[in-house]
Amino acid sequence: MMITFIIAAILLFAFVLISTENLTNVNRAAVAIFAGTVGWMLYVSWGADFITEWHPEEYLAFLNGATPDADSAKLFIAQEVFLKYVGRAAEIVLFLLATMTIVEILNNNGCFDYITQWAKTRNSRLLLWRLTAATFLISANLDNVTTTVMMLVIMREMVSNRKQRLVYGSAVVIAANAGGALTVIGDPSGLVLWNMGAVTASNFSFSLLIPCLVACAVPVYLLGRTLPERVDIQWVPMPYRGDDTNLNLWQRLLMLFVGIGGLWFIPSFHHITKLSPFIGALCVLSVLWVVNEVFNRKLMDVDKMSQRRMPRVLQYGVIQMMLFVLGIMLAIGAVQETGAIKWLADAYDEQLHSPWILGVVAGGVSCVLDNFATAMTFFSFHTVNEVSANGLMEPFVQNGEYWKIIAYVTALGGNTLIIGSLSGIAWMKMENVRMGWFFRNVGWRALVGALIGLAILYFTADWHFTL
Repeated sequence: MMITFIIAAILLFAFVLISTENLTNVNRAAVAIFAGTVGWMLYVSWGADFITEWHPEEYLAFLNGATPDADSAKLFIAQEVFLKYVGRAAEIVLFLLATMTIVEILNNNGCFDYITQWAKTRNSRLLLWRLTAATFLISANLDNVTTTVMMLVIMREMVSNRKQRLVYGSAVVIAANAGGALTVIGDPSGLVLWNMGAVTASNFSFSLLIPCLVACAVPVYLLGRTLPERVDIQWVPMPYRGDDTNLNLWQRLLMLFVGIGGLWFIPSFHHITKLSPFIGALCVLSVLWVVNEVFNRKLMDVDKMSQRRMPRVLQYGVIQMMLFVLGIMLAIGAVQETGAIKWLADAYDEQLHSPWILGVVAGGVSCVLDNFATAMTFFSFHTVNEVSANGLMEPFVQNGEYWKIIAYVTALGGNTLIIGSLSGIAWMKMENVRMGWFFRNVGWRALVGALIGLAILYFTADWHFTL
């Protein structure tokens, strides 16, 4: 019907604006929120036909013998359909809110300062690999966008030459996206898969470990060959000593252990309690918050407690990211409820039978469209344990290859063009990087690494990881 076409057209137009943000200067978070809200307003206004087609039994149970009318249809959509998508989006947003607050507490207490001292060296390639390793590991435990911004700030404090900063910044973006794809808590796409029961945390990470390492190492190695042997380093003292924290080394290490170690425990927490992962993240945040107040009790309510530039940057970026995630999930949910996405998925399944072909398409789309928006679109094609139109179910079972393929290609496809990931956009704005320069000097190298990693994923897809 016409309303289905209109709602789908709004989402497609939003995707166009998101992919051309660098040209239109229209914030992608604003576009996503607009698409999500308008999509659902249109859906609820003409939703009676949709619910009788897609939710007939639930609607009859909701009526409980009452006569169906326009108001009852809207009430059913608001309470039984819409809130389901709000809940799914809220799980992701609350998890991001908790983890980003953990990052800010750790950073305000200087828990990441040691990275600067550890990474400093005049050997250009050694510095490149140290920054890459730190970014990859941190991004696997924290959100990749936040990791990117934090590591870029650290890198800018050390490297003054802009041409060299572009190379190091490129490596940071690549490592952040590759590291984020490795775990279910490192990227919002993986978190969505985990929340919907499509993957388990350990199986997901073991399956993508080698592909993600290769997709990171290959372009970084190629980038390292473009650097001179020595790099100019600004040898500055350890930052912010004594102005906003009085913590000693063991206190910083303890807070780092509580924060990062707590995040490592979240998969076990979810497995034991079956509660949503954001509950575990909030629990870790609460413990870290208490430790922070105990350690800094002498500085509370005095002028010595100051805000750093980096947390303010992180806070602004994280709010935008959370709104973007919320908007995208709501917008795709509205289109999904019209049946348009199912129709498209069935049409594909009737003609082609390989999730790998769809994975290649998703990777190509993620080069120009945001990787999270791309991943959510392709995730919505199927549900867990769904039997497709061609009779296949195996790719869509829990820990099936389809979910891992889409998660991998969308995360790494964003490295090909800088506009394909929020991490790349953050770096683009920070260093005023041009998309053409990025592809000529970095993008094709990232593409080579991603394709090699995808080939490894293809040949290891039949391996069974039971940990």
